[in-house]
Amino acid sequence: MSLHEPSFEVLFSYIESRSSLLLDDNDRALIKQAFKQKHLRKRQYLLQEGDICKYMAFVVKGAGRMYTINKNGQEHTIRFAIESWWLGDEESFRLGTPLIYTIEMTEDAEVLLITKDDLDQLYDQVLAITHMTRKIDQKRAIATQKRLQDAISLEAEQRYLRLEETYPQIVRRFPQAMVASYLGISAETLSRVRKKLLQK
Repeated sequence: MSLHEPSFEVLFSYIESRSSLLLDDNDRALIKQAFKQKHLRKRQYLLQEGDICKYMAFVVKGAGRMYTINKNGQEHTIRFAIESWWLGDEESFRLGTPLIYTIEMTEDAEVLLITKDDLDQLYDQVLAITHMTRKIDQKRAIATQKRLQDAISLEAEQRYLRLEETYPQIVRRFPQAMVASYLGISAETLSRVRKKLLQK
């Protein structure tokens, strides 16, 4: 598939926004060289359990999720991704260990992929990439801590309201069963919670 300029403009804007630095023409050329474009269909896997996460995916268009299935066949959604979010498993990507999750697109999607070697090279070449990554890591650590605290201390209704307040696009874009699995509750419980909230 040919490389469309608008796809990279989305990435450039994201990098500048997260790093608070402007990219020059050389930076942009190096970034375009490092990333590869891929189109994925709805329900198509980006990665499956047991694979090595050789690429991190920047979502230009569409949506996906990372999830695991327990021995009883129940799905547990670990992460969602929509436009201008990243999709991939950090541990597998950085350490080369087999993936314990499955990553699937929930909508037709266009993504930009980068390997660990190419990303490491960009760290040395483009200062904005280093700044961007540092801020992403900080934000992710804080979000993970808050999610764990919510899971421990909040009831189902409170967890849903927190998600709706923080990431309303997740509630709108993903099926109720996936949202429920992300919150650690059953689809039936989520249905009751939403019905109760609508009646208030």
